[in-house]
Amino acid sequence: MLNALIAHMKRIALAILLLFGAGCASTPPVQEMSDARQAVQAAREVHAERYAPISLSEAERLLEEATRQLQAKNYRRARENALAAKKMALKARHASSAREEEE
Repeated sequence: MLNALIAHMKRIALAILLLFGAGCASTPPVQEMSDARQAVQAAREVHAERYAPISLSEAERLLEEATRQLQAKNYRRARENALAAKKMALKARHASSAREEEE
């Protein structure tokens, strides 16, 4: 009886974990997309197209890919690309700010 109850509780716990994991992947990455757009814009504002064109270009490419994945409802990939775009845009912004200060 006790073994059956433990087995049943394990199945319920597993089902909850699976539902939670699926829920995370099934929600649009609204905040991540917004953060990525803002980071790209901030990089442009410090002239990253001049001082860090490769990083800015990659950030824009990743943001475009995130947008395509969002439209395709592939939220996990959209989130990954949005986070990568933000990271690359921040890199471009920092590099651009440093180079601008040197001049």
